[in-house]
Amino acid sequence: MSKIHIRKNDTVYVLAGRDKNKTGKVLKVLVKTGRAIVEGVNLVSKSTKPSAKYPQGGIIKKEASIHLSNLSLIDPKDGKPTRVSIKHEGKNVIRISKRSGEVIK
Repeated sequence: MSKIHIRKNDTVYVLAGRDKNKTGKVLKVLVKTGRAIVEGVNLVSKSTKPSAKYPQGGIIKKEASIHLSNLSLIDPKDGKPTRVSIKHEGKNVIRISKRSGEVIK
């Protein structure tokens, strides 16, 4: 498995798939499968029975996971997709944008 450069609450750009060129915030990173759930990206329809949470039931739109290889981090300086460089300072891991050299928080 490759290293994961994307974390929760990062803003990412979708490189491939039906939602190509969209951006969104990462809600969850699934480390074991190498996938992430991004807000407003890769929406699927799910049929649900009536329950306490959904009293009417019916069809609900929900975000499905997308593979990390199809995501690119957004550069904090100019808002365009960038690759990520990793730098270690003691126990801390610092992510640096290859595009501008800015530190990604």
